[in-house]
Amino acid sequence: MTQSTLDNRRDQMFPVLEAAEIERVRRFGEVRAFADGEMLVRMGDVGHGLAIILDGRVDVTRHEGNQELMASYGPGGFMGELAQLAGRPGLLDAQAKQAGKALIIPPDRLRALLIAEAELGERIMRALILRRMAILETGAGGPVVIGPADDGDVLRIRGFLHHNAYPHQGLDPRTDPEAQALIERFHLDTDVLPIVLCPDGEFLRNPTEEELAHCLGLLQPIDPTRTYDVAVVGAGPAGLATSVYAASEGLSVLVLDCRGVGGQAGASARIENYLGFPTGISGHALMARAYNQAAKFGVESAMPDEAVGLEIADGDGPAPFVLKLANDERVRARSVVIACGARYRRLEVKDLDVFEAASVHYWASPLEASLCAGQEVALVGAGNSAGQAVVYLASRVAKVWLLVRGAGLEASMSRYLVDRIAGLPNVELVTQAEVSGLEGNGGKLAAVVWRCRTAAEPVRRPIQHLFLFVGAEPNTDWLSNSGIARDDKGFILTGAAAGSGHRLLETSRRGIFAIGDVRSGSTKRVGAAIGEGAQVVAALHDFLSTTP
Repeated sequence: MTQSTLDNRRDQMFPVLEAAEIERVRRFGEVRAFADGEMLVRMGDVGHGLAIILDGRVDVTRHEGNQELMASYGPGGFMGELAQLAGRPGLLDAQAKQAGKALIIPPDRLRALLIAEAELGERIMRALILRRMAILETGAGGPVVIGPADDGDVLRIRGFLHHNAYPHQGLDPRTDPEAQALIERFHLDTDVLPIVLCPDGEFLRNPTEEELAHCLGLLQPIDPTRTYDVAVVGAGPAGLATSVYAASEGLSVLVLDCRGVGGQAGASARIENYLGFPTGISGHALMARAYNQAAKFGVESAMPDEAVGLEIADGDGPAPFVLKLANDERVRARSVVIACGARYRRLEVKDLDVFEAASVHYWASPLEASLCAGQEVALVGAGNSAGQAVVYLASRVAKVWLLVRGAGLEASMSRYLVDRIAGLPNVELVTQAEVSGLEGNGGKLAAVVWRCRTAAEPVRRPIQHLFLFVGAEPNTDWLSNSGIARDDKGFILTGAAAGSGHRLLETSRRGIFAIGDVRSGSTKRVGAAIGEGAQVVAALHDFLSTTP
């Protein structure tokens, strides 16, 4: 039986600070008293920050039918997890079981503590991360998504929560008695499933990602009067790298993304050729670490918030650039870094859009793998992302049909992935093949048809899930009226290619930079994107030093 994070790393999750350590951090907070029985934190409410217990005792519990004890803190223990680092709503309840006092460190001062007290800050940060991991394993404290597990909207909602590392539970009324009990208890209309029960008790009927993010406190209004030093569009590896390096050097940073953390890199099942991780790491885990690092340095985030336009402000004020968002908000910034990456191409096959919600997938996460466990699946693509997905899915499904248009994988996939795929007995490589038809009803696939140029007849297989990794195109349509120069494929020109005298990574509009997959001529690799994210900060400093 696999041990949980709570069982396996309890000492690191719940360290007890010594008296001398508490004295060192007193300057970051204020002491407040609490009474026996007082609720210090309620699930769904924004807390006051990290709470170091000086006297008394506090129990932290989660909702799971009855209140279940997660931890009990006495003198030297501290309450909190990653929500307190960013000032987000709490995921658990905390109630005093014995009157006492606590040192309350608000989020901004907590971030200052983590940087100023490096060794102690490392222990605290590790504990906050591990506590979030334990909460994610149980789903405690998050919303409950009620609806069929294979429903397209259920997959959309749970996919959003998964990509943003937010705990949740999925209850299928066809198989979960608890789901049926909730439907009957609250007199819910099953015709409008899925329904999301938020931690504060609010019900949302088939919400958009933005509506759900507002309900969970993940998305806050942007101050229209504030001017950021840097606005970063895109929270993939390039955008997060820019955010971390810029914020660590004292710049005020806001990072936006229309979906969540990680971009396409976050969908990689396992990255094994990224420097420093010899045993490999999932793209989701790598990007989650980067996001937590950005939060540590005070980067503000707005997700899901989609940029739909870019304006140059009139006059010589401190905010020459204004980002227009889909929700009609505006972001003012002295500089802009475009790191919005690329989006996966869609197959030119009839009725693809009919099956995209529930049966056609553009990434392979545990959520998708659980839907097709023990089945046959088809996967189209010959790049590294496709290879990583094949290896991941092969361990969970009966068979993977790998369809590629070329004569093999060697020209477009790393050697280690080619060799690994060749050794998987339940993967069948079909070369010079193209999907020619999709069959099914009610938005759910029943069969996939493909043609091989070397065969006279098409092949039809009873397949219910199709994975597509067929290359990408730049996500730059929103820049059509910005005056930013792009190449004939839509990728953004930078440096000398954008015009004489432009800084490295700077676009044809001074003060606006492009990095990562969206940039013309970039190397489409996670390591390269992170490198450009670090590199662009030097150009930002150079530009900002010449502006008011």
